[in-house]
Amino acid sequence: MTAPARPVALRVCEDPGLPARLARSARERAGTLLPTDKVEAWLRERREAHPFRVERVPFAQADGWSFDETTGNLGHRSGRFFTVEGLRVDAEHGRWRQPIIRQPEIGILGILMRDVDGVPHFLLQAKMEPGNPNLLQLSPTVQATRSNFTGVHRGAPVRYLEYFAGPRRGRIVADVLQSEHGSWFYRKSNRNMVVEVDTDAEVPLADDFCWLTLGQIHELLARDNTVNMDARTVLSCLAPFLSPPGPAEQALTPTAELMGWLTGQRSTRDMEVTRIPLRETEAEGWHRGPDEIARTDGRYFGVVAVSVQAGSREVSGWCQPLFAPRGTGVVALVVREFGGVPHVLLRARAEPGFRGVVELGPTVQCVPENYDPGDRPPLLDWVLSADPSRVRYDTVHSEEGGRFLDAVARYTIVEADATLPAGLPPDFAWFSVPQLGGLLRHEHYVSVQARTLLACLNALP
Repeated sequence: MTAPARPVALRVCEDPGLPARLARSARERAGTLLPTDKVEAWLRERREAHPFRVERVPFAQADGWSFDETTGNLGHRSGRFFTVEGLRVDAEHGRWRQPIIRQPEIGILGILMRDVDGVPHFLLQAKMEPGNPNLLQLSPTVQATRSNFTGVHRGAPVRYLEYFAGPRRGRIVADVLQSEHGSWFYRKSNRNMVVEVDTDAEVPLADDFCWLTLGQIHELLARDNTVNMDARTVLSCLAPFLSPPGPAEQALTPTAELMGWLTGQRSTRDMEVTRIPLRETEAEGWHRGPDEIARTDGRYFGVVAVSVQAGSREVSGWCQPLFAPRGTGVVALVVREFGGVPHVLLRARAEPGFRGVVELGPTVQCVPENYDPGDRPPLLDWVLSADPSRVRYDTVHSEEGGRFLDAVARYTIVEADATLPAGLPPDFAWFSVPQLGGLLRHEHYVSVQARTLLACLNALP
């Protein structure tokens, strides 16, 4: 005889009330637990509460780091954290060699969410990163590499990690692997998480942490160098629940056609990427001095070493390499409504460090100083010359301060008008905002720069 089947309890696929709850949180821009107009003073207080110091040092004085005698790779004596290696790229638009950061371990970028008086709040941290222009910025609740949260640094445990891993983990709102900068990282991914805990759960508030509504965070995204890159990429994971008004099921191009276009871009891009010893980059314009690895023409970026003192971190002092870009970037998103539905213009961007070679990037992403006058990226000059009345967002954000030194870009959102050039190159396509948000449920479709712009777009009133 066949045993009777046990009854199965089905669960809802998604919380139907989550979009309305997040919308309410987004409307709350003044704040109550920590009023928005007090955040700047609170950040200054946290900066003054701990000793922070970052200074450039020669590689020979970077304790724990050394160049391998055979390969020339720059690594840590523990064999963990990350290494600076070489990369050879053979692409349809050129061939080159460059240093690259290889960090194969997957870290956690997690923001804790909790209702306070019926309004979702998010736990952010005033975190010091050695590469940040102002050192201290708002970061996720947990921002840690595997080496950090497994204690390789022999420092204090990562606060609030138990809510994102292990038996005490809260309810998942978002959990997806996403890439980082494909020009400077080799196949680097982080786990982007938003986790909710019950209102009656006891969450002790540590000194360098604060609860903010989504609306407060949106206000802070309009301030230069305030919300760090890791917080921005996690916030973008809320995009599927923050669709703008309008017929969300309609778009200029059906989703299946856009996915076919993207698959075609990935299938036809000719880019062969090979890891090589760092020493071999010297054959194509890179040289290693006592305190910097740089190109002989001074372009793109260099690799330097710093000594760090940070009283609020799990380890109070350390040394490490940082990539130091040349110039301020321009990262722009062109937006336009079609039939009342907001759309964004994205570019299928090939970067050697991406796992799939191509991801959806912003309309424009470059450092203008790196280009000759006759070889400027498409739409760069159109974006830079936009009438101020069409610029909906314009803020300077820094990139990942744990690996990059003073890497800043002007992030801008520009509304298209009749002057937008017709006949865009084939690697550009219009996505509705809900279509783009839907891709954030899946890994390695949308670049970190485009994710930042989506978070900023959702922050607009």
